[in-house]
Amino acid sequence: MVSAVELEQVAPGLFLWRAYDPSIKTELFSTGLSTSSGFFMIDPIPLASAEAKTLGDVAGIIVTNDNHDRAARDFAERFGVPIYSAASPLLPADLAAIPIEGAAPGEIAIHSEVTGVMVVGDALINFDPYGFTFLPAKYCTNPKLMRRSLVKLLAYSFERMLFAHGTPIQSGARKRLEALLADI
Repeated sequence: MVSAVELEQVAPGLFLWRAYDPSIKTELFSTGLSTSSGFFMIDPIPLASAEAKTLGDVAGIIVTNDNHDRAARDFAERFGVPIYSAASPLLPADLAAIPIEGAAPGEIAIHSEVTGVMVVGDALINFDPYGFTFLPAKYCTNPKLMRRSLVKLLAYSFERMLFAHGTPIQSGARKRLEALLADI
C-alpha cells in the first residue's frame, strides 16, 4: 500500500492526505474530519508517522465501501478505535452515513452538518481527464441505480465535497451535484 507523506488542511477541522497508487493508476485520497465526538479518518491510507501524530484524538475510522479497507485496520488497532462502514452505520450524532446503492459494494457517503461537508467514496470522482462526474459504469454494480441513489445526497446541506479519488470541491459542491444530477 502506498503511503502519504503530507497532511493537508482543507478547512478548519478538515484534512486530507493522498498518494498515487501505480497498481491501480490513480491517486488515493483520505479524509480527516474533526467532530464533537473526536477526529474521524475516512478511507485512510498510510500516513507518515510525524504527520499522523498531529491528528489528535482519533475517535473512529470510516470505510466508504468494500474496496476501501486500505489502512483502516492498522489505524483502528493503533488508536484503539472502531471501524464504521455500511455494515455498521451507527456513527456519532453529528455524522450521517448515506447508502449509495448501485456503486461499489457497501458504498456510503458521509455527511457532517457541523462542517458542511460531504465525503464520497467511489460513486463520484473529481480528477482529470473526467472532472467532476459519476464513477465509470464498468466499476458499478448498477450504474442507473447509483445515479438515482445519489439524489439522496441533495437532502443534506453541504458546501464542500471530498472524494476517495479526486480533488476536493471547496465551495458550491451541492449546486454542482444538483447540476450533475439534473440530466439523470
